Amino acid sequence: MDFFNCKALDEAKTIIMEQVTQYPPPTIVIPLEEALGRIAAAEVVAAEDIPPFDRSTVDGYAVRSSDTFGAGEMSPVWLALTGEVAMGKVAALTLEAGQAAAIPTGGMLPAGADAVVMLEHVEIAADKSTILVSKPAAPGENLIRRGEDIMSGTTILSRGKTITPRDIGALAACGFSCVAVFEQMKVAVISTGDELVDVGVELLPGQIRDINSYALAAMLQQAGCKPLRFGIVADRYEDLYQVLAEAVKTCQVVIVSGGSSVGARDHTVRAIGDLGGPGVLFHGIAVKPGKPTIFGVVNGVPVFGLPGHPVSAMTICDQIVLPAIAGMTGGAIIRRPVLKARMARNIASAPGRDDFIRIRLVKNGEGYLAEPVPGKSGLISTLLQADGTARIAFNKSGLYQDEVVEVELFE
Repeated sequence: MDFFNCKALDEAKTIIMEQVTQYPPPTIVIPLEEALGRIAAAEVVAAEDIPPFDRSTVDGYAVRSSDTFGAGEMSPVWLALTGEVAMGKVAALTLEAGQAAAIPTGGMLPAGADAVVMLEHVEIAADKSTILVSKPAAPGENLIRRGEDIMSGTTILSRGKTITPRDIGALAACGFSCVAVFEQMKVAVISTGDELVDVGVELLPGQIRDINSYALAAMLQQAGCKPLRFGIVADRYEDLYQVLAEAVKTCQVVIVSGGSSVGARDHTVRAIGDLGGPGVLFHGIAVKPGKPTIFGVVNGVPVFGLPGHPVSAMTICDQIVLPAIAGMTGGAIIRRPVLKARMARNIASAPGRDDFIRIRLVKNGEGYLAEPVPGKSGLISTLLQADGTARIAFNKSGLYQDEVVEVELFE
């Protein structure tokens, strides 16, 4: 496979989505109280109307609205008080013309009534047989009709949606005590390189600490996945093959960082191809940072080969891996918050590739200036200094000073 024949970013995303949507994770049914933050595996449709009856939204008196027309402070309307609606009980009475019934908030509207008059606009006669209404009530006033909240047949939860407290409230209202969700996606994270050591190890000359497996695992965890760090693998084909084989058996997605460049020690492409079909589908994307990205599928498990430089690896994870994982569950691709800003200076780019530049935002009057953060893709400090990223499209040669750009903000 020709590394120098890079895929355009959008083409690469299309190839990935065509593959990953074929391999959704397993589904399980869990109690509603455990569903927060999980991803719905099936559409949920309301089987009943909510509320299941016309109900009052205030404490007051159920009335026929036509009986109150013309009521006012100087010309109140007298209505016969025929009874009271008990909370949580069927309203076992019917209002005739000129009648009213006391009703609590949430109470069931009795037959014949079509409005509720608030307590503040009513006086009760001394013998409690009649009430004096000083304000007219319009039809439907101070009540919720049956099915006005949720109608039977309404979709209340879509497949692929991350379940929120609002969703749980709607599911509870409709009587769903359990919900089908996707199993939490297990994603293997493998770092490769003879120069890497773990974070707690004292560095020797020529060594660097493993940044990528920790940073990528954090991004995956934030996206609702269950990352499994497989440690550091030496630059030997046999070692990588063994670890990759184990990762493919135990996880739904595999990420390998490092070992994706064109060099004598590049074993990732070979290992993916040797483990099973269809193997590597592309090697190289016309993007900066992240050009030497690999994507393949091993026996139904998507495998991503990310560059070793931390900024490159995290950029590709954000732009490609996380959307692919969302695609596996049918979920919407969640875009980070965007803020528009004016470029603080010119910045050049090579046409024919998409550039993602780190941006520091500086308040400028009522808006913001977007200052490019200088630095190479191996410098994690450039992400600490940045507030987000801006994309220079493949058909542009750069951005000009004062040009308005969209900055995707970091969390």
